[in-house]
Amino acid sequence: MTTFSNLSKASDMAFLRRPNREMEIEQALMPDEEEEHERTPREGSAGWRSEWRSIALLVFLYVLQGIPLGMGSAFIMFLQNRKISYAQQALFSMVTWPFSMKVLWAPIVDSLHLRSFGRRKSWLVPVQYMIGTFLIVLSTRLDIWFSDEHSAPDVQTLTKVFFALNFLAATQDIAVDGWALTMLSRRNVGHASTCNTVGQTAGYFLGHVVFLALESKDFANTYIYSTPQPTGLVTMSGYLRFWAYVFFIATTLVAIFKREQETQDDEDMDIEESYRFTFRIFFLPPVMLLSAFLMTAKIGFGIADGATALKLIEAGVQKENLALLSIPMVPLQIALPFFISRHVAGDRPLDVFIKAYPLRLVFGLILAAVVQWTHSFLGYFPLYYYVVIVAIYACHQVLVNACFVSLMAFFARISDPSMGGTYMTLLNTLSNFGGNWPMTFSMWLLDFMSTRECSLTGVRCNSESAEKECLKTGGACETVIDGFYIESMIFVIIGFVWLYGFGKQAAQKLQRLSPSDWAVPR
Repeated sequence: MTTFSNLSKASDMAFLRRPNREMEIEQALMPDEEEEHERTPREGSAGWRSEWRSIALLVFLYVLQGIPLGMGSAFIMFLQNRKISYAQQALFSMVTWPFSMKVLWAPIVDSLHLRSFGRRKSWLVPVQYMIGTFLIVLSTRLDIWFSDEHSAPDVQTLTKVFFALNFLAATQDIAVDGWALTMLSRRNVGHASTCNTVGQTAGYFLGHVVFLALESKDFANTYIYSTPQPTGLVTMSGYLRFWAYVFFIATTLVAIFKREQETQDDEDMDIEESYRFTFRIFFLPPVMLLSAFLMTAKIGFGIADGATALKLIEAGVQKENLALLSIPMVPLQIALPFFISRHVAGDRPLDVFIKAYPLRLVFGLILAAVVQWTHSFLGYFPLYYYVVIVAIYACHQVLVNACFVSLMAFFARISDPSMGGTYMTLLNTLSNFGGNWPMTFSMWLLDFMSTRECSLTGVRCNSESAEKECLKTGGACETVIDGFYIESMIFVIIGFVWLYGFGKQAAQKLQRLSPSDWAVPR
């Protein structure tokens, strides 16, 4: 889930990749019978404390990975404060797509490397240097691209920069996931998943919540400064530069001091064969049905997940206060998948998805009502307002995680183990992209579904020039019809039509298939 949403992206992104990695970890934890009798010292009985340095390094690398993800979400909030159109927000929302598409280049990362430098370091080191360079460039050009309060930001350029940053972060994720399996001993490799969850959640928190709080003059004047100041504790460019230097220093230290140990499993992979396997999986009839299911299942959630937080900011909620609401959510988001996983064991994990689906659709209407309720406070929000928001958000998270864990359990049950991690990665890619495109589409549609008029002349503010003309006359463009509420109703109806017209029957059919139906023919 992303917005209501941007509050939870860290743990969501961490969990999105964990099932794939856990399948690889499970394979790593299942040695051949001969290996049971001939273990190397690296496969011995030492506990995790003997490898605390490697575990700490993995956590730190995942922290670095979460930084650009968090910053991208922070800029969504910054841009919303600059009153950009929702079509522009839809464009910027595409910066999250690389994590949903990394299956396209993962075989290349796994195959090409400099053996003398290390399979994973060959990608990790240059990619992290490039992330640092992008942050430096962004910090120096921010005054031009983001501009000041009196001129429009360059959304297209910012989208390109953050898309590139997240592409690099996704590539770093592929490299670190692979390195974790060889950096840790077989006994401790199960901790790699925890390293990812903890590290990326912390990194996202630093890049999103901390960034918004430290940059905000309102937050600093309320909680830090004794006398009001015109700026926050840090500037945008200063914070970006700080993390650029962290990337440069950390990457240099890793390149010099951390040696990558080759293992017997580090054989060169065939890129062509990897892509051929992926296509063979995709064109299996059951997988094509599942693809149709995954690519359409989340259309009913698009507007609620994509625009609720932006609408709350538009209604007057401070972006830093909205971000701080994520703090009490982190333990819940970490604990929920483990609790729900007990209810999806067995042969019919998608039953949980089908049961949670209509409730999650109804929550789309509840969130729309929350936005309307927020407008009634006229910019002043008492404590009980935030308590209600957190309570509603917590209930929503239960449903989001129920749908997510249900899908992941089904993926784990049907994936052909002979295909390694490729099967699971492809299914995750389809699921992730199926959640991204409805949010982008629904936000793009918002401007077309809304009507804004000049308060003095009554002329429609349907373009930037019309808005400027209204301001010249001393008026202001006001929303007469808010497309958010219209879309909320339409997408919920579409969701119910999908559920009872296709989704429920498709889920039942998919669960009736035997494991042999999902197997890739040799």
